[in-house]
Amino acid sequence: MAVRHRLIKVSPRTVWAVLADGGRYAEWVVGTASSEPVRGQWPQVGAAIGYEVRLGPVRLTNETVVRHCEEVSELELEAHAGMLGSARIAIELRPWGEHCLVIVDEHPLQGASGRLHNVGFEGLIQLRHRAMLARLARVCEEQGRSERLSDLRGRREAAHGVGGGNA
Repeated sequence: MAVRHRLIKVSPRTVWAVLADGGRYAEWVVGTASSEPVRGQWPQVGAAIGYEVRLGPVRLTNETVVRHCEEVSELELEAHAGMLGSARIAIELRPWGEHCLVIVDEHPLQGASGRLHNVGFEGLIQLRHRAMLARLARVCEEQGRSERLSDLRGRREAAHGVGGGNA
């Protein structure tokens, strides 16, 4: 099983905000070119996002469905990849001090990917997870910086009576 973890230097709530936005999936999932919610309210159980995978001139449309969700702690997905079958991807968020430890566990469920699964395939998944977690960290830490700047601006404006209707 491909299990990988990464400490992301923001709160679990900030990481969750990124995971809970189906439109941002392509920002952090390696291999996806675009994503959009196609069914239900992401990330509720049964909701799905569609995304495009580009392999040179070839464009494949795939879908990922939420199978289990515990807000701000667990998100389990089933990624459908056409002829390759499907995979279970579990993402766990653990508070780690003021930061978030993200643990990703992926394994094939059905189709050719399960039959072809071997040590070499496992190595490729590990490389993909390393890149995916680095991208997720970048996206989340950028969001964290934006949130801190916004909070700082709000406190300054409140301290100076700006934006509250005071003249």
